[in-house]
Amino acid sequence: MIHSASKKYNCIIVEDEPIAAEILENFVIRNEELNLVGKCADAVHASSLLNIHNVDLMFLDLNLPVIKGFDFLKKLKNPPFVIVTTAYHQYAVEGYELDVVDYLMKPIPYDRFVTAISKFRYIMESEEALLEIADRDYIFINSGKKQVKITLQDIFYIESLREYINIHTKAETLTFKMPISKIEKSLPSKIFFRIHKSYIVSKLKIEVKSANMIQINGKKLPIGRTYKPFVEL
Repeated sequence: MIHSASKKYNCIIVEDEPIAAEILENFVIRNEELNLVGKCADAVHASSLLNIHNVDLMFLDLNLPVIKGFDFLKKLKNPPFVIVTTAYHQYAVEGYELDVVDYLMKPIPYDRFVTAISKFRYIMESEEALLEIADRDYIFINSGKKQVKITLQDIFYIESLREYINIHTKAETLTFKMPISKIEKSLPSKIFFRIHKSYIVSKLKIEVKSANMIQINGKKLPIGRTYKPFVEL
């Protein structure tokens, strides 16, 4: 899947300084590739935004009230890409250990912001290229230097394990380093749907279903509260 000029990436701003938040918002508005879906001042509200929206990029301040930026990021099971915004140099090493896209020092010049977005776009396009739908019957996923072909009919369900996913098929369980949100975009919605932040299931493989659970291949999978309205019973 190749990124087109018309596509926008959803982003949120997590920043407790009003002036800094306003500057970032203006930068985002000026960038045609970004779509701001939420802005908040603490980790609690940020977590809510991540549950409500499909977020591609998070601008994250580190010096947040109650829960600091990196502590919040470490707790996220399936985090979006992150661009750190801070006034402190000393956290840069830890940021790169957490695979943040970029580390912006305040006050942030617009040209430096644009550079960070270019890095983000490059990473996004690279990851999107890993998911190639050659035919609606199967997908290819890159694993190292090789491509693995997976027949859609063989998939029972997909499980998220932080930055990894397990694809459970009738023959084996395949593990790839990829957020579950990325493979979700490559799957036909007529067959696959999300029931939980950690699970995507095949409608064709459902054995038992209730208001709180779906059973596939003998495995009971929980239905997340956020996804209940979208799960057909």
